Amino acid sequence: MLTSLAFIFILGLSLGYIFGKLKLPSLLGMLLTGIILGPYVLNLISPSILSISVELRQIALVIILMRAGLALNISELKKVGRPAILMCFIPACFEILGMILLAPRILGISIIDAAILGSVVAAVSPAVIVPKMINLIENKIGTEKSIPQMIMAAGSVDDVFVIVLFTVFTTLGSGGEISASSFTLIPVSIVTGLIFGVAIGLLLSAYFKRYHLRDSIKVIIMISVAFLFLGLEEKLKGTLPMSGLLAIMTMGATLLQSYPLLAKRISPKFSKLWIAAEILLFVLVGATVDINYALNAGPAAILMIFIALSFRMVGVFISMIKTSLNMRERLFCMIAYMPKATVQAAIGSIPLAMGLSCGNIVLTVAVLAILITAPLGAFAIDLLYRKLLIDNNKK
Repeated sequence: MLTSLAFIFILGLSLGYIFGKLKLPSLLGMLLTGIILGPYVLNLISPSILSISVELRQIALVIILMRAGLALNISELKKVGRPAILMCFIPACFEILGMILLAPRILGISIIDAAILGSVVAAVSPAVIVPKMINLIENKIGTEKSIPQMIMAAGSVDDVFVIVLFTVFTTLGSGGEISASSFTLIPVSIVTGLIFGVAIGLLLSAYFKRYHLRDSIKVIIMISVAFLFLGLEEKLKGTLPMSGLLAIMTMGATLLQSYPLLAKRISPKFSKLWIAAEILLFVLVGATVDINYALNAGPAAILMIFIALSFRMVGVFISMIKTSLNMRERLFCMIAYMPKATVQAAIGSIPLAMGLSCGNIVLTVAVLAILITAPLGAFAIDLLYRKLLIDNNKK
């Protein structure tokens, strides 16, 4: 196991650095590392690591969502209002609809398999957009209209919404029964996630103000509480739906509101933790890719990804109707809401692990979506934010 971890971190860092120098997201180098080291190429990753890869990917997701919460100013987000709420679900719904309408014809899969595929691909990536939006917030770019805050917050709820739909569709695909009431899980899980996150965030804030602890210990406590949220979500299944991921982000945002000095101190620590977590996340998802299957499915899958993206952009544009954002700012939102990575890495392999007939095609499209949209979205954000946000404000 230790030798495998050495290979993962050394090669992951090296290829990530090379891709960064090429002005591409470093996560592509990490994905390539996983493909090279994985069982379908060199087979240098220990089975003991692959057996806990789901848990390791969850740890990475916890860290990036905590970092997002600690940078999310709720009072600024309130200024945006309606479009922030609409962006939580409308773009994802449009993308899933595009998959359901066209994937059966293009990929030769059933409607329910297309729905599962859509629910995997539809989520926007915190791993890509959170660092980009945090950078815009820190440099006060687009913050007058709370554009980066809106994208970051809506993207996190978008992930929760899509993951709940993914659970519904995979249950249906595996022969389970789904009733209309199943879809009430979505608003209920969002509300309960918000309640738990705010409540625990306030309790932690009061505790940290009263008792002096090292910041590193506070980080450990927060991560432990985040793990408990995920455990509680699993425990409450069937009784009280709850989004552990949303609770984690809300806890961080609540801490920023109630104890901003601490939030600003510990946020960089989560950024440092993300360096290792990001490598594990993307290397391990790359290791699950059957490269031969991916090559065979390539052209049709790539076409479907771009069609789904066009549906998503229409959804973003509709969410912006009757807002104060001009066309340039709306275009920026459409571009920034495009990258896929974190959620696809976290859940893309689940249908295959469940033994569903669509497992291979879902994993293949998920990985191709990361390979295409993560660099495309990250590159477009960096290239265009000056033209669409800064230059626009000067006029």
